[in-house]
Amino acid sequence: MSVRPLEGLRVLEFSHTIMGPCAGLILADLGAEVVKVEPAPDGDHTRRLPGFAAGFFATFNRNKRSLAIDLKQAEGRAAVHRLVASADLVLENYGPGTMERLGCGWGDLSALNPRLVYLALKGFLAGPYENRPALDEVVQFQSGLAYMTGPPGQPLRAGASVVDIMGAVFGVTAALAALRERDVTGKGQRVGSALFESAAFLVGSHMAGAVVTGKPVPPMPARQGAWGIYEPFTASDGGQVFVGVTSDAQWVRFCAAFGLEELAADERLQRNADRVAARPWLIPRLREELGRLTRDEVVARCEEAAISWAPVGKPADLFTDPHLLSGGGLLATAMSTLGGGTTEALLPALPVEMGEDRARAGLRRQPPRLGEHNAEVLGEAGISAEEIAALAQHGVLCGG
Repeated sequence: MSVRPLEGLRVLEFSHTIMGPCAGLILADLGAEVVKVEPAPDGDHTRRLPGFAAGFFATFNRNKRSLAIDLKQAEGRAAVHRLVASADLVLENYGPGTMERLGCGWGDLSALNPRLVYLALKGFLAGPYENRPALDEVVQFQSGLAYMTGPPGQPLRAGASVVDIMGAVFGVTAALAALRERDVTGKGQRVGSALFESAAFLVGSHMAGAVVTGKPVPPMPARQGAWGIYEPFTASDGGQVFVGVTSDAQWVRFCAAFGLEELAADERLQRNADRVAARPWLIPRLREELGRLTRDEVVARCEEAAISWAPVGKPADLFTDPHLLSGGGLLATAMSTLGGGTTEALLPALPVEMGEDRARAGLRRQPPRLGEHNAEVLGEAGISAEEIAALAQHGVLCGG
């Protein structure tokens, strides 16, 4: 059973890349009617990006309808303004001033619909930096997140667009709060979320750690760990398993499962703090012991000990992950390949469940073709078929 708690919520999404599309995805997956307003004639540029970004559009644009329209033309702006009259939420993640230049900023649209909630997803919130352009990677370096990720002297961005996605989640949170407030006041408002502040929030615990310890916080690869055993081990067949032993009771079970009674009895290893101090000789010893076993044997013994463990996997491993497959965690998503063809693959569902039956958000619409829903969306706003045809003829609309 698919959950749709936001059914009836009408959203116009003006966005590209990840942050805005991810915010729209969250709302759409939860049942909102999201119209992705794409610039004519080319649409969201992530439809065509290669390399690292090749999967962006398919990942973040399911369950939406596409309207491809040229807002630089007065007729395009007028058509979108008619859509705004019945919208609950507009979200956008264009550069500072772009929506205002297109006649679709907060001031323009709130005058048309005082109940409108307007979510602006930017690089920075209000302050000296607010007019700077920004990207996920930019703020990872600026905030210290890249410093914390790489080894000393080699800052490294995280292996996924974590700040874009975090900013989207915070933006949706603010928008839903504003919609709740509108239930009381009857008035909409502008709300915002930003990349830099989201990245700062992510490293907040490191800021606090520097204060509590009185010492600079080293990058994660050089950190002093809080647990004695908390890292990957390589098995005899080359497979790797991350093992975490985070309590004294787990240590006892770990030693029993791996036949390490000698270590269990060692007075130098009775408490977690003791094991942290003993890491310089303890970890090499454990690498030797676990390195005699195959990956499956290490996994079986970790399961027996009821400790935290995980295979060291790759993203492609998730296509066949039995847990994701069993619980509706992967959705069969259609996508265009860079070679011009089409294919289908299983992509992650929204990571939430609701209700006693633990229902998941499902797939109602495949990622749309550019302008696929032009006539449908504009018709719902009372624009006649003749007007729509004229807009297409004059290049205001494209696709379909």
